[in-house]
Amino acid sequence: MADGFIINVCLTGMVPTREMSPHVPMTPREIARDVKACVELGASIVHVHARDDNGAPDWRSERYQAILEAIREQTPDVIISVSTSGRRIGDLDKRLACLACNPKPDMASLTMGSINFLRDSTLNSLPTIRALAEVMNDRGIKPEIEVFDLGMARATTRLADEGLLRPPFCVNLLLGNVASAGATPLDLGVLQSHLPGSVFWCGAGIGRDQLRANALGILFGNGVRVGLEDNLYLDECKTLATNQALVERVVRLGRLLGKEPMSIAETRERLACPRHPTT
Repeated sequence: MADGFIINVCLTGMVPTREMSPHVPMTPREIARDVKACVELGASIVHVHARDDNGAPDWRSERYQAILEAIREQTPDVIISVSTSGRRIGDLDKRLACLACNPKPDMASLTMGSINFLRDSTLNSLPTIRALAEVMNDRGIKPEIEVFDLGMARATTRLADEGLLRPPFCVNLLLGNVASAGATPLDLGVLQSHLPGSVFWCGAGIGRDQLRANALGILFGNGVRVGLEDNLYLDECKTLATNQALVERVVRLGRLLGKEPMSIAETRERLACPRHPTT
C-alpha cells in the first residue's frame, strides 16, 4: 500500500479578491462547497479565513461560527483550522475571537514570527505568539504552526522545549515569499534541521512556487498545504485555478511518487487531533 501524505487546503486567505479570481470562496456556503469537493478528492485539513459582506477580512467569532457550521453540515469529519493571522488584523483580542466558536475548531494557525511580504507585512512578537498558544492550549485547539524562515523554526523549537507547544507538532513550511525562505532543497533543509522532533511538516509555496514546495513536501515531508490563499494559478499566471484543481494536481503528483492522500481519520490520529463535540 502506498505511503500517505497530508493535504491541507488554504481556501480563501485574506488577500485574494473576486477581482483577482472569481473562484475564491467568500461566503460560508461557498467555502463549505469547496471543502466538500476537496475532501472528496483527498484533503484532510482545511484552513479557513472569514470575510465580511464586502469581501474584507473579518475577525468576528460569529463569522467563523457560520463557516464552521456550514462545513460541519456537509463534511462533519474534516479537520478545520481557523486563522489567527495578524496580517490585516493586529489587535490580539480580535485575533483570538475565532477560537471562541462552538463547536471549537480543531486547529488554529500560529505564525512563529513577523513577516515582510511584497506589499505589506504582519507583526508577530513573541509575547503575542505565546498568548495565542496559551489560549489554544486552554481550549484544546491544536496549533497549525507556520514557519517562513530560520528564526521561526528556532522559535518553534524554543517554545516546544518550554512545553508551550506540545507534540506531535503540525508545521507548514511556507517557501517562496520574497523576504523569507526560498522554495529550494537547501532552504528547506535548513528550516527542517532547526525544527523540534515529533514534527509532521507540510510543504507550502507562495505563488508560482506552490507546486515546487508541494513536491518537496511529498518527497521529503509529510504532506502539502495547497490552495487559493497562496496561489491563484495553475501555471505561470495564465490559467486561473480552483481549490479543487490544485488538490487534484497534488493528488496526481503524490501518486506519481508512490503516495496516496492520508485519510481524515489517519491524519487526526497522527496529529493527536481529536474532534471536538458540540456542547
